[in-house]
Amino acid sequence: MSRYAAPGQPGSEVQFADRYDHFIGGEYVPPAGGTYYHNPTPVTGQVFTEIAEGTADDLRRAGDEARGAAGWSKTALAERAVILSEIADRIEDNLEALAVAESWDTGKPIRQTLGADVPLASDHFRYFAGAIRAKEGVRSEIDGDIVVHGFREPIGVIERSLGWDFPLLGAAWHLAPALAAGNTVVLKPAMQTPASVHVLLSVINDLVPPGVINVVNGFPGTPPIGLGPAVFFADLEGTLHDRAVEGFATGTSAAFVQHGRYERFLDAALGRVGELVTGHPLDTGTTVGAMASADEWVKALWHIDNAVRAGGRVLAGGGQASLSGELTEGFFLEPTVIEGDRNHALAGAPVISVAGFSDFDDAVKLVNDIPQSSGVSVWARDTGAGYRAGRAIHATRVWVNSDRVHPAEAAFGRENRNSLLAGYWREKRLLVNYS
Repeated sequence: MSRYAAPGQPGSEVQFADRYDHFIGGEYVPPAGGTYYHNPTPVTGQVFTEIAEGTADDLRRAGDEARGAAGWSKTALAERAVILSEIADRIEDNLEALAVAESWDTGKPIRQTLGADVPLASDHFRYFAGAIRAKEGVRSEIDGDIVVHGFREPIGVIERSLGWDFPLLGAAWHLAPALAAGNTVVLKPAMQTPASVHVLLSVINDLVPPGVINVVNGFPGTPPIGLGPAVFFADLEGTLHDRAVEGFATGTSAAFVQHGRYERFLDAALGRVGELVTGHPLDTGTTVGAMASADEWVKALWHIDNAVRAGGRVLAGGGQASLSGELTEGFFLEPTVIEGDRNHALAGAPVISVAGFSDFDDAVKLVNDIPQSSGVSVWARDTGAGYRAGRAIHATRVWVNSDRVHPAEAAFGRENRNSLLAGYWREKRLLVNYS
């Protein structure tokens, strides 16, 4: 195990600026309203940078600059593909700096940002660099003289809000397809976690013309993706059982376990939860970091208290994590498991609500009663049951017998729709009579 040096300390992989203005038209500009807010790291609770507060005037200015950079849409597909590949290279070359920035801003363990968030962000740009060149136009003949030519044109300016749970990966989800299709972009990072996006900017902004990428701070983020529910059927055995136990401990906030295996599975799952290490997010041995903000931390404690008052039973954790030194004021929570939580849909990491179910139909109903989330994981030795559950569950993404991964091939947007390229260009048909 090792620990990365914190930003501001000797040897750190990244140094944040004391203040971040809006990034508009290829340069940093102060906010129209002239106001800033403090951005603390959830690791220590201490402010490490100031962030400009955005207004409608700032968004209008960013939109004007983005429209003024419309020449990006005229850039040849092959050239755009090369630039996206260069962005992917830059992200890979700055893996540790971006991972440290993301962990310091969000409280995520460095092992997660190093192993998943930042590599997946790079992969998204590399994927769309190839995807855009694979999209050919359409040509068809109506008769001997009339030919239909199909073209795909960029929409223009894409404005997207980011969530506080995946700042860098969320930026890649939107930037990669938008830039590939020839659009310009205005990003609005979540107020809770805006800083790591600016570190990303410092790495890639020189690769695109001014105005193509704009960032306006100080707006509420989109609802977090969260870990979503998971279903564990009673036929789990062997290695698959062990993997499912890991999925319980690290990949869900609402676990539904089938009766007949409930006690045995829950015992193993609680054992794994007890092995999780809550600690400094920049320590590679940490498996549970800090919550992203004081508000989210307070909400989680409030949720646990309410669940207990309503008859729920805490099986593990249940309170503030007791850490020492500089982490004393950080936003840390013990990994918590609650049985009988009536509001399990509201639980968020590292809080896990657990309940039993009787049969297939009962499991599907329990999951579908939860408001839409980023996805659902299903664990079953019978892959037929896993497939049927995936079809019956109302979610935009279902993982069957696998951990929650977000590859570019299955990218999705926060609008609960596939966001590969369909949402980033418009189709045009040109009918030409050559007679």
